[in-house]
Amino acid sequence: MKPSLASLASCALAGLATFASAEQMLYSDSLNPCQTNNNFSATQFDVILTPKNNSLSFSVVGVSTIQGNITIDLVVSAYGLQIYQTTLDPCALDFTGLCPMNEGQLNLPTSNVPIPANALSNVPGIAYTIPDLDAKVKVYFNSSVTGQPAACVEAELSNGKTVDQKAVAWALAVISVLALLASAVTSGLGHSNTAAHVAANALALFGYFQAQAFMGMTAVNLPPVVASWTQNFQWSLGIIRLGFLQSIATWYQRATGGKPSTVLSSLGTTSVEVQKRSLDVVYSLMKRAAYQVHDSILRARTNADGATGTDTANTVIVRGIQRVGFRAGIEVTNIFLTGYIFFLIFVVAVVIGVLLFKLACEALIKMGRMKGEKFQDFRNGWTTVLKGILFRVVLIGFPQMVVLCFWEFTRNDSTAEMVLAVFTIFTMLAILAWASSKVVRLARRSVTMHKNPAYILYSDPAALNKWGFLYVQFKATAYYFIVPFLIYILAKGLFIALAQGNGVVQAIGLVVIEAVYLIIICVLRPYMDKKTNAFNISITVINFISAIFLLVFTGIFGQPGIVTGVMGVIFFIYNAVFSTVLLILVLIASIIAVVAKNPDTRYQPMRDDRGSFIKSQTGFNTELDALGATARGESKHGWNNNKGARIEDDDDSWSGGSSERQQSSQLQNQQTAYGGAGPKNPPMHNVQPAASPYDDNRQQGSIRGNGASPSPWQRGAGYD
Repeated sequence: MKPSLASLASCALAGLATFASAEQMLYSDSLNPCQTNNNFSATQFDVILTPKNNSLSFSVVGVSTIQGNITIDLVVSAYGLQIYQTTLDPCALDFTGLCPMNEGQLNLPTSNVPIPANALSNVPGIAYTIPDLDAKVKVYFNSSVTGQPAACVEAELSNGKTVDQKAVAWALAVISVLALLASAVTSGLGHSNTAAHVAANALALFGYFQAQAFMGMTAVNLPPVVASWTQNFQWSLGIIRLGFLQSIATWYQRATGGKPSTVLSSLGTTSVEVQKRSLDVVYSLMKRAAYQVHDSILRARTNADGATGTDTANTVIVRGIQRVGFRAGIEVTNIFLTGYIFFLIFVVAVVIGVLLFKLACEALIKMGRMKGEKFQDFRNGWTTVLKGILFRVVLIGFPQMVVLCFWEFTRNDSTAEMVLAVFTIFTMLAILAWASSKVVRLARRSVTMHKNPAYILYSDPAALNKWGFLYVQFKATAYYFIVPFLIYILAKGLFIALAQGNGVVQAIGLVVIEAVYLIIICVLRPYMDKKTNAFNISITVINFISAIFLLVFTGIFGQPGIVTGVMGVIFFIYNAVFSTVLLILVLIASIIAVVAKNPDTRYQPMRDDRGSFIKSQTGFNTELDALGATARGESKHGWNNNKGARIEDDDDSWSGGSSERQQSSQLQNQQTAYGGAGPKNPPMHNVQPAASPYDDNRQQGSIRGNGASPSPWQRGAGYD
């Protein structure tokens, strides 16, 4: 039996002998062109080398337009380092069908051939176990007459191991959600200090996950292990595949005038190449794309173009956001709508969860299975709490929607999707801008009146529950830091979404953004205490280092391939270790917050005196508390029945006239109660009520109520 193309495939894989699942194996199921004007292409290519039984299984179907005698150059590389090279003469080796080569169809059905044991004896064991093996083999078909390559094909080798694991993604998601729930439960139990710390760390952890997902969405030639690692975090941006949702997204796009990708079954007509350096043909090729994920392995089988001798028409290159969607098994035309639907599901789930918790609390109290004071703050003002939670949801989903919506602007998958993108992103920007300006106005008024921004920000429970998500993680004097934080997220998202055609621009932009933000956060140290500052600064440092690695991955420095490969492994290792440490810290803090009787003892009181201004609506422990509440005109549960006396309510109106009208109306009512203003009947606003512990400003070292600076409860409405 004469050697054939099967022997050539055997040589290609055996060439990995100087480098080389439950069962150990090396396989390749893709054959991509590595030069233009290729004269050889394959519509199917599957090769599996199993060292345990020294066997090679192969199946090749292709088309050749090469005529005449050829020589074959075989080059095997791993992590950018060439480890094996040889030149084969098909005529000398008597390869059937290759001496000479003729135009026409090549069809080699699935076959098994034995491989000599000594050919695999030098394969290191690590080649079969290291995840996301970065190894490939190139085959050059050179004309014997001209010596020039008539065709070049490239096959990536894999051992079936990868760090892209659904179990990892689910574990990360579950821990993040549990941490957020722990902070909510702790807050409901009245441990405001603990709740603030747990929430701040949980949100910082979630932000780190989104930053990792951003890295995977860049149009940079990522090493395989980096692309797989960042894929574990794409759930944080809503890139989650559910079969029925893909059907809904495809139907919606088609129904609204779009043209969805419908070639998922065209495995034999399209070659999908995950991340290639060439940037020139990306967009022209994407419009012809068909994507296929088969058995959780990227199967890119085809580079054939009939008998034309070229293969660029049927070769698809996926990079950036499209690569992420491809690896997740999502059509490129469904990526935006998939993320959008999951954001809506998140919002609805939060609303339903709050409603069910409210009903459960009331039912348990009526049945006598829960004390009446449990979660009383939440039960008395659950609608305000729900508003605050929805604002938090908007903040959490902001990075996701910035990337997806602005990216959709560049794609225009359908008119309706464009409308959704425009409405959603600009509504979120308006909400966050309004909320941020609200916080800034309240804090500035507090500084003007009380020389302390914490006074008004923390003394009104309605304002704290509604707007607190923007400032509780920061120290009171850094109330404004939410503005640079939102600008930081917006800038990163814009680079990711709008520069998909140039990974170098994205990498440089991210390095600059991360460097500026790192300098700002290190200088200002805006978070509530040293531990929280250290937690967030460490995340920012890692993000900056990752941005530098990303810049190296672009190849802008012209480094050898081995440098890029090694740096990819280092990127995975330090991020994996850092993620593990963060998860452990957040998980421990969350468990202690829920199970400890008094978790606040783990945290020192805030230096901004917020604790002395935060009022509990649970009840009053002392007569002095009740006296202070009476002086403020509050009900026995602390929720003010006089709407005009609430600090932040009048600012909810877009008109400034309501403030003056409320002040005037309240003043008239007060004067009427005293029989009119006069020497014997002084107006109410000149009467100083009994001092309240909530009027204490420790930074000033004095008790308010002596006429030096009236408290918000004395001034009534009109606070901006």
